[in-house]
Amino acid sequence: MKRDKKPVLYIVIPCYNEEKVLPLTSGIFLKKLEELEAAGKIAGGSRILFVNDGSKDATWEIICGLAKSDSRFAGIAQSRNRGHQNAVLAGLMFARERCDITISIDCDGQDDINAMDGMVDAYLDGCEVVYGVRSSRETDRFFKRFTAESFYRLLNSMGVEVVFNHADYRLLSCRVLDELARFQEVNIFLRGMIPLVGFKSTSVYYARHERLAGESHYPLKKMLALAIDGITSLSVKPIRMITGFGLLVAMLSFLGVMWSVVQVFLGHTVPGWGSTVSIICFLSGIQLLALGIIGEYIGKIYLETKRRPRYIISETTENLKKMQGMDEK
Repeated sequence: MKRDKKPVLYIVIPCYNEEKVLPLTSGIFLKKLEELEAAGKIAGGSRILFVNDGSKDATWEIICGLAKSDSRFAGIAQSRNRGHQNAVLAGLMFARERCDITISIDCDGQDDINAMDGMVDAYLDGCEVVYGVRSSRETDRFFKRFTAESFYRLLNSMGVEVVFNHADYRLLSCRVLDELARFQEVNIFLRGMIPLVGFKSTSVYYARHERLAGESHYPLKKMLALAIDGITSLSVKPIRMITGFGLLVAMLSFLGVMWSVVQVFLGHTVPGWGSTVSIICFLSGIQLLALGIIGEYIGKIYLETKRRPRYIISETTENLKKMQGMDEK
């Protein structure tokens, strides 16, 4: 069902130590907002919302300066660094009561901002979720391309429902945000959580560019950590794999016991240090691996039971403007 009403859009942008790139990309975001409004696709009152994720540089000062210079810029600051996923969620939940749709996008300028036109068009045609998906990875080096694509394949093989080559560039309607707010888990993996919400969805494909300035905050180490969080937060398949492997090892062990008993009766037994050590090392390694995976899940359960807040907003540019107004009076 097509929509006639022009939606209020909030572009949600997580920022962590982005003082080098923010002055460059903020103007690009503002220009796109103006283009969408001029084309009659979005309503006035649309905003660009920056989420400062505990940056240690001048990122928050730049955000405050942008908000002071133009009311279409807004910002919130977390009390400390809580990670990219929590920063995106904080921005989405803050925008939920102020807009009709949100588009989350990284600050570095790599994602094609013109894909927003297609996202808004898809929303106006009736979609509640629109995924921004990379059409190719030709700009990536071989190692980056291989590890990134392996990341998505690993998640899918582990039972985590994700859109291949989609990161966190997506449009969400207010209806989806309301349902997402009901997900109370502390361990957040939005790429896997959004498909669980459901509703009508589609994808918009785009080519990704080089980062305009600064350094990437997602090296291989963080990619692996994100994959582990995604798997253990949304799938129990590793536990089932341990169970299956345990049954296989138990069957082989039973056959080994039967073989050893037969050898004893036949009088063919010869003391063997090497075979004994090999079996012990093999079984010990399997046990430690299994305990490690189980421990990962227990750790997640431990954090969930504490019910700690997923984000804490310490400052907003709205409050700063109010305080400024009071000072002027």
